[in-house]
Amino acid sequence: MQTFDLEADGLRALNSTLHAQKESTNATAWEIINPKGSHALAVGVDAPLDITVRGSTGYYCAGMNKLATIRIKGNAGPGVAENMMSGSVIIDGDASQYAGATGRGGTLVIKGNAASRCGISMKGIDIIVHGNIGHMSAFMAQSGNLVVCGDAGDALGDSLYEARIFVRGSVRSLGADCIEKEMRPEHIEILRDLLARGECDADPSEFRRYGSARNLYNFNVDNASAY
Repeated sequence: MQTFDLEADGLRALNSTLHAQKESTNATAWEIINPKGSHALAVGVDAPLDITVRGSTGYYCAGMNKLATIRIKGNAGPGVAENMMSGSVIIDGDASQYAGATGRGGTLVIKGNAASRCGISMKGIDIIVHGNIGHMSAFMAQSGNLVVCGDAGDALGDSLYEARIFVRGSVRSLGADCIEKEMRPEHIEILRDLLARGECDADPSEFRRYGSARNLYNFNVDNASAY
């Protein structure tokens, strides 16, 4: 285990050290202490590292992650795991706005609640939230899965493309072109796997599925006033 004291050595040295690690490195386990809400921790990691952050982080922690497993033992600020490519990010606490935004792959697990715009414009990432999510989550989500074990705020899935949304609790309102869909056996199996990866023991049969009605895919002149 390599221990990095962020307070003593600084953010630039931390990210430079992590970027220097390649897939063949022997130094695969890292512990970051004294984060104290610092921003942009462990961004752009491109190696199969196991990184534990001992405390809460500021904005954009674990952004552009590739291959690494990053565990945050606290809360995460805005944009955690933004544009993640692969690997996993696990947050023991809550996440602020636009968690997992534009994520292209990998798994983001939030064991607390997530604020507004969770999974905005997601492009293949899987997001599992143990608690609630805020308004405008999965806005323009293109692909991937958003699992919510609690409740969802207003305008869920607004302008959704082909991402799947699973919610166990209540949904305050659905966004434009987002509708409830049938929960078929294949979706139960997909959800069962997602919950297992998200370290969640919820029953898949308790969830409802939401997706795109596909009415906004093509321009319709009769609806011009709505654009």
